[in-house]
Amino acid sequence: MSVIAVVTAGGALHPSALDPERRFDRIIAVDGGLDVALAAGLSPTMLIGDLDSVSPAGLHWATEHGIPCERHPVDKDDTDTALALRYLHSAGSLMNNDLVLLGTDSPTRLDHLLATVLALGLAALAQASSIVAAFGATRVHVVHPGHTVRLLVGSGRTFSLLALHGACTGVTINGARWRLTDAALAPTTTLGISNVAVCDDVAVSVGEGVLTVIVPEDAR
Repeated sequence: MSVIAVVTAGGALHPSALDPERRFDRIIAVDGGLDVALAAGLSPTMLIGDLDSVSPAGLHWATEHGIPCERHPVDKDDTDTALALRYLHSAGSLMNNDLVLLGTDSPTRLDHLLATVLALGLAALAQASSIVAAFGATRVHVVHPGHTVRLLVGSGRTFSLLALHGACTGVTINGARWRLTDAALAPTTTLGISNVAVCDDVAVSVGEGVLTVIVPEDAR
C-alpha cells in the first residue's frame, strides 16, 4: 500500500502534519504548494496547476530536478486541487492506497478551504483506502461508502461528523460517548457535532453518502 500526498498552496504546513515516521511514496504539489512542500523538506514528484502562485525559484527547482508538470489555463472550472485529485484518479494511482492532503496551517480563504474538503468527496476517490486532510493541527477524514475510519485520538478527544456532501445513511460510530447505529444525517443537521471519544480507537463508517469526520486541534 502506498501513501500519496497532495500539498496545497496558501501557507506553511503545521509541524504535526509532518510525521517523521510517515513516508510518502508520491507527492503531488498543487501550484504554490511546490514552495510549501520544499520549505517543509518534502520533494514533490509532480506539479499540477495553472502556476499562478508558484515562485520562479520553485519552477527552477522543478525544472532542474525533471519534475513532470501538468499546466492548466488560469480560466478553468476546477480548482487546482480538484485537478490534482482528478489526475490521481485518472492515472489509477489511488486504488487501495492512502491519500493525504496537506493544507496550510492558517487558511485565509474559507471558500478555498471548503472547496478542498468538497473535492475530497468526489465519488471517484472512493477507490482510495483512506482520505485524510491536515489543516494545521485539525484532521479532516472523508469517508466514502464501504470504508471505515479509525480515529486513534485517545479518550476524551472531541470530534464531529458532518454530511457536507449530501445526505448520509447507515452512519455508525463505536467508541464514542454518543453512539450512532445505522443513523441518517442530513446536510443541515448538527447532530454529529462535538462527540467525545471514550476509548483510544473510535470507528466511524457510512452506508450511503460521503461523510466528513473532523478532529479539531486538541485544546487540552
